[in-house]
Amino acid sequence: MRKYEIMFIVKSTNESDEIKSSSEAMKKNITDNKGKVVDFNELGEKKLAYPIKKEISGYYYVMVVEADNNAISEFDRKALINENILRHLIIRLDEE
Repeated sequence: MRKYEIMFIVKSTNESDEIKSSSEAMKKNITDNKGKVVDFNELGEKKLAYPIKKEISGYYYVMVVEADNNAISEFDRKALINENILRHLIIRLDEE
């Protein structure tokens, strides 16, 4: 299993419960596919550099995970489908 850093932005116009459930669903997506969430940070609401889907701010989340390619592919697919996720970025961390 490789280490990845995943950042995603959730719409800030949603209710706080819906924002929390969206972030938990993304976290659960990794664990359901036999991955391990090493670190999970909520960076809070930040103003976007430019509007995305008519949104001007969003809640930022960063997590470090250990997962295989299948789990990362599934996360990517679900993040693209989920309407509450504005953007996401997956970075493979170098082996130390």
